[in-house]
Amino acid sequence: MSLCATASREAAEPLAGTAATARTWLLVEQTGPWGAKALTASHLDPALGRALEAATKGTGVRVALIRRPGRHADRHDATRHRLFLAHTTPGRSWIRTTTVADPQTALGLDFAALGAGEHGDLWEPYTGEPLVLVCTNGKRDRCCALLGRPLAADLAAAGTEVWEVTHIGGHRFAPTLFVLPYGYAYGRTSPSLAADAVAAARSGRIALDHCRGRSTWDRPAQAADLAVRELLGEDRADVLDVVHTDRLLPQPPSPQAPTRSQDPSPQAPTRSQDPPPQAPTRPQAPAPSPGSRSPQAPKPPHDTASRDTAPHDTAVTGEEAPAWTVTLAHSDGRAWRVTVEQRAEGAPAPASCGAPLDPPARMAVTAVTAVTATPDSTALSG
Repeated sequence: MSLCATASREAAEPLAGTAATARTWLLVEQTGPWGAKALTASHLDPALGRALEAATKGTGVRVALIRRPGRHADRHDATRHRLFLAHTTPGRSWIRTTTVADPQTALGLDFAALGAGEHGDLWEPYTGEPLVLVCTNGKRDRCCALLGRPLAADLAAAGTEVWEVTHIGGHRFAPTLFVLPYGYAYGRTSPSLAADAVAAARSGRIALDHCRGRSTWDRPAQAADLAVRELLGEDRADVLDVVHTDRLLPQPPSPQAPTRSQDPSPQAPTRSQDPPPQAPTRPQAPAPSPGSRSPQAPKPPHDTASRDTAPHDTAVTGEEAPAWTVTLAHSDGRAWRVTVEQRAEGAPAPASCGAPLDPPARMAVTAVTAVTATPDSTALSG
């Protein structure tokens, strides 16, 4: 049976807009083997794993286990655990770290505040090299082990601050790479591409090649961010931010007018009295997406639950296929409105090894329009 990474590569499945979604990451060092759901299937106390999953739900914090590259004997004698907290919002990115004897202490964290980017001087600021995470959990998907572990070993040999991680989404894009503090993910990563991504992060930049998106945002916004960056040739990590994302509603069918044989009731409008309303088009009827700001719910933008499978992974076809407008702002005052559609195109392929064959769901950017006093608007074909 073909590996999911091979099928995705052969289908030329686009990478943009496929990163896992989380504003803040809690990384817990746990040596030894990992199961498919590592928080409850490893040497970490499964009760603690379940408690962390429950405590972080809906906060914008995602929990993952990490370990150093190399052989992973079935050890039970680890007495110290390195912990990292990393927030990825543009202009407010940070990493804090500590070492503990018992990771149970993580349950005392204020996850709502951490998801919003407030660390409250917790632990120590991390000032070292960019943190690089490579997914290697073969029990979750064999592509991650077969392709990820050699990459992690190569990076470690080159002196990179690299950790193996249990899950960062997108097995079919293995080997997958995630770089903190900016939170950009990469897929189909070669050692040279990984080295470029790390070098860019050192200087506050990102590598655009094979980039999947910034985990801070939901997947339509990830695709929009990368489209604007490609248009501008902009690689500075924190100069672009997502202002809001609006879901575009599908156009409803037009109401049918009564026929001559019908006898409308006195309350029914006639053409001369009250013409039927014109059906709105998609751009005229936006509705906020689950992660956007609203006056009634002043939460940080793109409040996406820390889950393994996001709703954007499932392809939806026909008129019900979702679409969004994403507004992005540059630190120099420029802004753009980006139209993104979810499409089901390409040859059917598995989302992970052993999964059924389905059309890949991709985020297609159909237009990028300047919305401030800038040069002429630019449109991209989807």
